[in-house]
Amino acid sequence: MTALPLDPSDLASGLIPERDPEQLHPLTAPSDGVPPVIDTPTALEGAVRALVAGTGPVAVDAERASGFRYGQRAFLVQLRREGSGTILIDPEAFEDLADINEALRGVEWILHAAHQDLPCLHEVGMSPDALFDTELAARLAGLPRVGLGPVVETMMGLKLAKEHSAADWSTRPLPQPWLNYAALDVEVLIPLRELMGALLRGQGKEEIARQEFEAERTAPDPAPKKDRWRRTHGLHQLRKPAQLAAVRELWMEREHLAEAKDRAPGRLLPDTALIAAARAMPRTVPQLIATSGFVGRFASKEAPRWLAALQRARTTEDLPLLHVKSDTPPPPRAWAERHPEAAARYQTAKDRVAREAEKLGMPSENLITPAILKQICWRPPQTVDLSGMSQELYRLGARTWQVERTAAVLTVAFLDPDQLRK
Repeated sequence: MTALPLDPSDLASGLIPERDPEQLHPLTAPSDGVPPVIDTPTALEGAVRALVAGTGPVAVDAERASGFRYGQRAFLVQLRREGSGTILIDPEAFEDLADINEALRGVEWILHAAHQDLPCLHEVGMSPDALFDTELAARLAGLPRVGLGPVVETMMGLKLAKEHSAADWSTRPLPQPWLNYAALDVEVLIPLRELMGALLRGQGKEEIARQEFEAERTAPDPAPKKDRWRRTHGLHQLRKPAQLAAVRELWMEREHLAEAKDRAPGRLLPDTALIAAARAMPRTVPQLIATSGFVGRFASKEAPRWLAALQRARTTEDLPLLHVKSDTPPPPRAWAERHPEAAARYQTAKDRVAREAEKLGMPSENLITPAILKQICWRPPQTVDLSGMSQELYRLGARTWQVERTAAVLTVAFLDPDQLRK
């Protein structure tokens, strides 16, 4: 990799660099070459020793097989540290990577879009003690595009190919071009962290970033959603509880089979097939196979399984409700009719938050999450003053810097929404 196109001191003004796309330098190969993938205990012990001997932060990335395998586990873990070089590990070859985690105690981890990778890293026993997220840093700094490729272009003047991001990383052996891609991802993260840190300092956002990184680092992994079958694409087309029961039973059966075969559920039977079968409710295997829209790799092969699920749905007394009550606010587009006061609060607050975010040079959703804004507008604090607003924002999960920047804005907006909207 070439030397940094920018020195961190060049970012003291807090201005985002401007790049000529024609002047970007293609980054095609790691500076140290592509190391072999570690898949033996002996090689893993060597990686642990290398990481312990290294200095400074460690760049970390993980590759999954989303859309190919069941779940979101990691199929390749990449690390790079000064003095350690680049390390590629096949986590499928080990019970866990706890020894790697222990080698990195007290070390800052650099990830890009950490919220995507931390859950699968947790699964293999890896969890950072400190975090710097270059994607989140880019959002806070106001970069127009925050994917790793665009951020590397803006901050480093390098063109990073991303053609293998959606590949099936469960493939073994992994093709050399894919490993080249994976090694480059961590190679850019350490210099990128230095530049993003300097840019945030220049903008006076170091403390904001620290709070955001820590919140991301300590956030629990997403809990499984209740009634996940209700997220089946096309479910809104069904109008009878018995049809919903059919989708539920088919979805659960597909889930069991997908886990057993380690395949993405949609690769066994697409959502459209579940909806088609639920609408038709066939009673025999020939009728099921002949159902329009009931197609998929395992549609015919596992037809008796799907028919049994339909039979359970046909005889169950546990029929799902057509509409489930939720504690979350309805979509804001419905507020004007159902709750006009909340609609006025929301529009005024949204406009004012957007102006405040523009002053800070960051997206509104980073200043205050859309979920928090909707909740507090739908159910405002009992006492609408600075203290009451601050307490409610903290209760809903806002960070200190967010409360300091938005509590007064929201209080004024709530007290006189119509006036502020003029």
